[in-house]
Amino acid sequence: MPRTDLTPPPPLPPPAPLLRWGPDGSGLVAEIEAYLASLPAPERTPVPYVCPYGITVRPWHAGHPRPRVTLLDRALHRPARPVPVSAADHLRLASRYIGAFGWLQGAMWDDVGRVCLLGAQAAVLAHGYGTPRTVRTARVQLMEVLHATGRPASSPDEFNDRPTTREADVHQLLDRAAARAGRLGL
Repeated sequence: MPRTDLTPPPPLPPPAPLLRWGPDGSGLVAEIEAYLASLPAPERTPVPYVCPYGITVRPWHAGHPRPRVTLLDRALHRPARPVPVSAADHLRLASRYIGAFGWLQGAMWDDVGRVCLLGAQAAVLAHGYGTPRTVRTARVQLMEVLHATGRPASSPDEFNDRPTTREADVHQLLDRAAARAGRLGL
């Protein structure tokens, strides 16, 4: 039988409250923050920072052993023997060095630590990776790539200091030269 009165139907009972497992209901976040605040400063970040792309931030020389000073080196007051690296590795390290410390035009380095292409190569060499011969071979590869890609320059440093050159161009140049050196076994 149809309803003849126009009264609305009775309201539905309110839904049961949802069980909240989030930080606002449990107090877990406050407890964790209180615990972390009680730790000494170095232990507050027990894991390395992970960038948004999922890669752990590593030092520029990661994957290569550090130069080791021997007892004889200490006795003779000389620097450690350089870590042998290929020209391809040297170019990759130079790119990572620029990525870690910043890029610069018009000077080899500045007070902040930024470097140009030549400054990065000099820094990699000064940190004990490769020899002057490695650097010369790497620079030849840089020149080969510059000329092969239609960007003739008198030196890689002149390319670095051009007003139209950007940091990404330098990284791309280093990457292409490293790939070329790797194919040639240099």
